[in-house]
Amino acid sequence: MSAMFRSLSIRNYRIWFVGALVSNIGAWMQATAQNWVVLTELSDTDAIAVGITMALQFGPQLVLVPFSGVVADRFDRRRVLMVTQSLLMLLALGLGLLLVLGHAQLWHLYGFALALGVVNAFDTPARQAFVSDLVGTDNLSNAVALNSASFNSARLVGPAVAGVLIAIVGSGWVFVINAVSFIAMLAALAAIRIPRRPTGSGGRESQASLLAAGFRYVIGRHDLVVIFAIVFLIGAFGMNFPVFSSTMAVEFGRGAGEYGLLSSILAIGSLSGALLVARRPAARLRAVILAAGGFGLAALACALMPTFWAFAAALVLLGFSTATLLSTANAFVQTTTDPAVRGRVLSLYFAILMGGTLIGAPVVGAVSDALGPRWGLGVAALAGIASFFIGLGWLVVERRLRLHLGPGRRLSVTHAGRPPADDDDAAREAQSETLTAPISVLRRGPVILSEPSSAPQSGPLSEGLTGPIPAGEAPGADPEREERR
Repeated sequence: MSAMFRSLSIRNYRIWFVGALVSNIGAWMQATAQNWVVLTELSDTDAIAVGITMALQFGPQLVLVPFSGVVADRFDRRRVLMVTQSLLMLLALGLGLLLVLGHAQLWHLYGFALALGVVNAFDTPARQAFVSDLVGTDNLSNAVALNSASFNSARLVGPAVAGVLIAIVGSGWVFVINAVSFIAMLAALAAIRIPRRPTGSGGRESQASLLAAGFRYVIGRHDLVVIFAIVFLIGAFGMNFPVFSSTMAVEFGRGAGEYGLLSSILAIGSLSGALLVARRPAARLRAVILAAGGFGLAALACALMPTFWAFAAALVLLGFSTATLLSTANAFVQTTTDPAVRGRVLSLYFAILMGGTLIGAPVVGAVSDALGPRWGLGVAALAGIASFFIGLGWLVVERRLRLHLGPGRRLSVTHAGRPPADDDDAAREAQSETLTAPISVLRRGPVILSEPSSAPQSGPLSEGLTGPIPAGEAPGADPEREERR
């Protein structure tokens, strides 16, 4: 099996992958129908109402952080998922029946969105951490990327099917079909066989102390702080795709079918980005930073497109940069986090990523209503560009990234103010190996360098942004001692 799909060689992960793919298709159908119902059936093309719905659905991720991460770390994750997936199925069925029977009102949608958000607050960290129970550390980065590929493959199918079904049978039946799709995930969870994972710490530690330990761990990891800042800005002000797609569809005078098509076109780029990440042996911070910049430029391009099909083409770039950023950030967080606190760290990660929507979605919706949907995309572009400069600033300040114009007007990158490699070939080669290897994880303890066997990568300037920082370059190190080395 190719390196891109190596995790599928594991039986438990294959079962999980198939069940998740079916469930994800249903989930995307529901998400598409939900936002279309709010925008066109229960309001007069009110983008603010769509933003409020998204905020209610994603806000609980932020509010319930003190509980959700601890649950994922202390209890059996498969049992947690059986409960959460069952509740999500019942909520989808209930809302679908209200719509089919013609009794749904806008406040009903708000209530169901809030309930979905509460359940998802517990489901998401448990589901993400459960992947490590299935594949182990060696294949974790690949499995995370394949999960993203499954998610975005479903995005290709789900919105398009939802658009057709809304036009033919009505939006309510889309929710009912999604409820049925949860059976696949529940069956997969029942079929998976894994050793029982030790749970918690015998109940001696309070919930507050467990949560505080997760916060301390993240604060001690400056690389994680940078990632959290980036995903907050992108999640809050950039990833409001239901608002962008629905309002731009209306802007171009299109209907539900074209709205669903836009979501599927976005998924073409997202799937490509996720598969690209799956090919890489490890997640790197530089990819997150560069993808943030790419997101900003892609959102700006979308805002400037004059026709429906030109906008659709630009969405491919937006989807590619989004999936690259999120898949790499998720894999980086999971593969570099201590397993004992992985659930809590992931809970914080998704709280920041999705909980930021509580702030950003209403703002973007209000901007789109007041100034037009293109200005809403402009806000997303600013968020992406700001995220890029936050990451670049961290590299410059903490990693002391420097650019130098060497002999022959060749541009080189250094760390800690070291001069570029001189004309000595051996020195230049050693410099190249240092600058192009993966960045070391910043921990409270001594910095561990990459293994000598790690293959250097030659390439453009972008590939040298995040090389491993020798121990002398860690915060507080003596620059003079480093120069003597």
